Amino acid sequence: MRGRRVTIGATALLCLLLSGLGASGEAAFRQALPGYRFVFPRDHASHPDFKTEWWYYSGHLHTNDGQRFGYQLTFFRVGVDPALRGDSRSRWAVRDLYLAHFAISDLADRRFQYWERRSRGALDSAGALTDAFKVWNGPWAAGGDGKTHHLTASAEGYAIDLTLTPTKPPAIHGVNGVSQKAAGLGHASHYYSLTKIATEGTLIVAGKRLAVTGSTWMDHEFGVGQLGESQAGWDWFSIQLDGGAELMLYQIRRADGRPDPYSSGSLIRPDGRVEHLPLNAFSLTPQEFWQSPKSGGRYPIRWRIQVPSRRLDLSVRAAFPDQELDTRGSTLVTYWEGSVAISGTADNRPITGVGYLEMTGYAAPFRQPL
Repeated sequence: MRGRRVTIGATALLCLLLSGLGASGEAAFRQALPGYRFVFPRDHASHPDFKTEWWYYSGHLHTNDGQRFGYQLTFFRVGVDPALRGDSRSRWAVRDLYLAHFAISDLADRRFQYWERRSRGALDSAGALTDAFKVWNGPWAAGGDGKTHHLTASAEGYAIDLTLTPTKPPAIHGVNGVSQKAAGLGHASHYYSLTKIATEGTLIVAGKRLAVTGSTWMDHEFGVGQLGESQAGWDWFSIQLDGGAELMLYQIRRADGRPDPYSSGSLIRPDGRVEHLPLNAFSLTPQEFWQSPKSGGRYPIRWRIQVPSRRLDLSVRAAFPDQELDTRGSTLVTYWEGSVAISGTADNRPITGVGYLEMTGYAAPFRQPL
């Protein structure tokens, strides 16, 4: 069973506005270029000079009696070509589109629920502040004071109200302030993560209120036109290992199925130091597949990850297969995003962990609307 919610605006309007975000529209926005220097907590806030931006949270929650859940809450901001914005003095003017996804994975019942929202941002129905960290879309919101983050979202008998306390400094991905996604200037993002966040609060599942604790991962990216024409999708992993290290890897797949050379990742050590991992430093091998009865997409739900220089050999397995989201009502894409379990070895010693896996381009070749 799954839920769906789309609000504020018509699909035709969304497609029209996104169609104005091609090469001509991109010229109006700032590019992600080498040399960017992050400043926190300032950079948790919005960056409207860049066309696309998202704030992504995924986490692992449990109750005192052992019930386990995964969650995802993501906010997207998409800058609109100035030629399409209209009168900037009007409260109905469209400067940005705001999209959001919310999902809950019940690991015991193997039940996945998700919802989506979209908004033109008129009358403060959605937005993102530039002078403080606050982003919202209707009743869904994320914000912070520099020390903690607060997340709220609710839909159809499901909700989260969580307080998050980062226990590591932000991990900056890429090289010289940019995470390159394809050849050429601007095919990149400024990208950082909070990879270990202590989490506590309330989870409501089918109307039942539960006190939960756990851990969360947060991503924040902003840039313009990140993917290249030959790229058809990606596989992205966020892994929290029990030994205190974390691993972020993304593999961008070309239309011919080969990994793009701009695929990369980061190993975050227990003390917070970040090691950049180019594509030749790791391998990702699919080992088991699941075919969605709804989209027809054939997704790898078990992977082997190897990082030879760190003697890491990991098995990544979906908590359960059906964690697919059809978000064509907001971001115009169907993708798989869900909770995964980690096992394997580090330095030839057993290790376990938890993670989240995102896979795009399996239900259909990915054409980035954002």
